[in-house]
Amino acid sequence: MALVNRQILLKKRPVGVPTAEDFESVEGAVGTPGAGEVLLRNLYLSIDPAIRGWMSDARSYLPPIQIGEPIRSGTLSQIVESNAKGWPVGQIVQALAAWESYSIVSPRSLHGRVQTIEGIPLPAMLSVLGGTGLTAYFGLLHVGQPKEGETVLVSAAAGGVGSIVGQIAKVQGCRAVGLTGSDEKCAWLIDELGYDAAINYKTANLRVALEEACPDGIDVFFDSVGGEILNTVLARLNYHGRIAVCGAISQINEAELPPGPSNYLQLLAKSARMEGFTTLDFTRQYDEARMQLAHWIREGKIRYRDDIVEGLDKAPSHLLRLFSGEHRGKLMVKLADAEV
Repeated sequence: MALVNRQILLKKRPVGVPTAEDFESVEGAVGTPGAGEVLLRNLYLSIDPAIRGWMSDARSYLPPIQIGEPIRSGTLSQIVESNAKGWPVGQIVQALAAWESYSIVSPRSLHGRVQTIEGIPLPAMLSVLGGTGLTAYFGLLHVGQPKEGETVLVSAAAGGVGSIVGQIAKVQGCRAVGLTGSDEKCAWLIDELGYDAAINYKTANLRVALEEACPDGIDVFFDSVGGEILNTVLARLNYHGRIAVCGAISQINEAELPPGPSNYLQLLAKSARMEGFTTLDFTRQYDEARMQLAHWIREGKIRYRDDIVEGLDKAPSHLLRLFSGEHRGKLMVKLADAEV
C-alpha cells in the first residue's frame, strides 16, 4: 500500500496573530529521497515561537516559509529510507523538517542521533534534551555567563525554555526570578521549579516588583519577550550586566516593528552587553549539552513539563496557545510511535 503524506501548508501569510485560515491541510504521495538524502517519518513536532517568524516574509536566520509549502518545524523523527552515509534506517533523529507525516531532508537538517536514556521518555529528546533545553543551556551559560551569587531574571519563565533557564541558574548558584502571566504560573515556578521569586507582570507594577524581587539589581536577563518588559529591565541592570536575547514574542505578530527600547543607553551607562543567539551557533556542542542536561535531570536538579496533543490537525491550534499564554512548559504534537 502506497504511503500517504499528510501535510499542513502555509496558505497565506498571517496578519497579526495567526488564524486557522492561514493554514491548509492536504494529502499526497510520499516522495523518494535523492542522493545524499533521507526520508523521515515524523514522530513529534516541536511548537516554537520561531515558527511564527518563519511564516512572515521578513529576513531572518532562516528563509521564510513560502506560500504553499509545509510549515517548517523542529521534529523528532525516524529514518525510514536513507541514501546518506552514516544515517541508517531505523535511526531516531532530531531534525529541522515540517508539519507533515514524512519529510525528505539532507543531513544538514539532522541535528543529532537520538539515543534512549534510561528514565527519560522519548519526547523529552525534543524538549528538555532538544531545542528547548539547548536554547536554555547555551543562552544562559554561554551568552549570559552567570556567576555564583548573581541574580538571573527570566521572561516567559513558565514556557518551555524559561522553565529550564531558571533551574540551570539555580544549579549555578544564582538567585532566579521569573516573569510570567498568572498567579498560578508564579506558584508553579516557585513551588515546583525552585525559582526564588516570580512576578505576574500582567497585574504587578513591574518596576516596583523588580525592586522588591531583585533588591541587588539584575546581573543576567534571559529574554524572549522584548518590548516594555525589556525596557523596564534595562533600568534595573547591574554594572557589567548581560542580556541574552532568544526572541521577542511581544512583537512577533506586529505588522510593523515598534520603536526600540528607549532605555538602551543603560547598556552604555552600565558597561553592559545585550546579545542575540540561536542554537545553530553551538551545533558542535549539542551532544555535550545534552549529556549535562540529562545528568541534571537524573540528579533531580531539573524538572520539565511537556504539553503534548496528538494528531497533525491539532498543530495550528497548539501553535496559537503560544500567544494566548494558555500553557506551561514545552508544546509538542505527536504524530506517530517509533517503530522498533
